Amino acid sequence: MAKGIEGVGGPVRLVVTGQDPKTGKSVFASDSKVDPIVLSLVPGPGFHRLWGSDEPPTLPTDGTQPSTPRYFPGPGGYRFGFFSLAPDETGIPADLDIGAAFAELQEKLPGMSDVMEPDAPGMHTTDTVDFEVVLSGEVWLELDDGAEVHLQPGDCVVQNGTRHAWHNKSKEPVTLFVALLGAERKPS
Repeated sequence: MAKGIEGVGGPVRLVVTGQDPKTGKSVFASDSKVDPIVLSLVPGPGFHRLWGSDEPPTLPTDGTQPSTPRYFPGPGGYRFGFFSLAPDETGIPADLDIGAAFAELQEKLPGMSDVMEPDAPGMHTTDTVDFEVVLSGEVWLELDDGAEVHLQPGDCVVQNGTRHAWHNKSKEPVTLFVALLGAERKPS
């Protein structure tokens, strides 16, 4: 894996291209650092929200970042980022104010708490198709009825709007690349 990905505890460099609106020539629209979003409810390095839109992309673009107010996209929208989890044994601090932690979650990752199951910590279902790649560490993906699969660096997942949770049963942080595509859930 690329040097600097391990744990992704700090800023991630994001280079964005676009087209000059006058000449149509390809340009570097931006070259910046994106800090992780760190949450008291989810100990560890955090979430990097790198890019996305709530609408299908259109070209050409000048490389201006679209607004993405919510963590998960609606139908036709998309998100691109990383998330890292500390080992499960890290746990939530005993003195954590749960109400304040959920308010922080809603503020920093709007919409995330809406999909979390209060009676099953970590379990959630989203109206998205998620593409994930384990970049470093190990993680266990849990589905309904406790079914699990162990994933290691290079392993890929296509998550089709299913109920799931991520568990890091190892001793080291895990980092995953994620691309979320907004989908429409139809009644079965």
